Amino acid sequence: MSREAWVLVVIAGILAIATLVGAVVLAVRVVRTRRMLTGLGTGGKVAFYGALIYTIFPIDVLPDPIYLDDMGVLAGALIYLTRLVHKRRAAAHQLPGQPDSSTDRERARRQVPRSGSVQ
Repeated sequence: MSREAWVLVVIAGILAIATLVGAVVLAVRVVRTRRMLTGLGTGGKVAFYGALIYTIFPIDVLPDPIYLDDMGVLAGALIYLTRLVHKRRAAAHQLPGQPDSSTDRERARRQVPRSGSVQ
């Protein structure tokens, strides 16, 4: 093998290891995010288990040494699960019977005093 071929093999190996590490880090973050949710809805369960199954199975869009597709699926699941966590936390901080604070803000924005009208 020539020197140029060895350089290409080494670069390809480094890229494969880097994408593998990225996929593992994303998988760990997805699992940690799932632990924050006490009860997943159907969408959360599908996102969590679907992302992990896609990552584990050898049949992918791209061949296995290239983990970019796995990283994309895991990142999408992580974003979705993080949004679910934020919704759960917002719902937990709100007291029962208390109006939704976002709708109060919307109402406050809509009520603009009219200038020129005397009452």
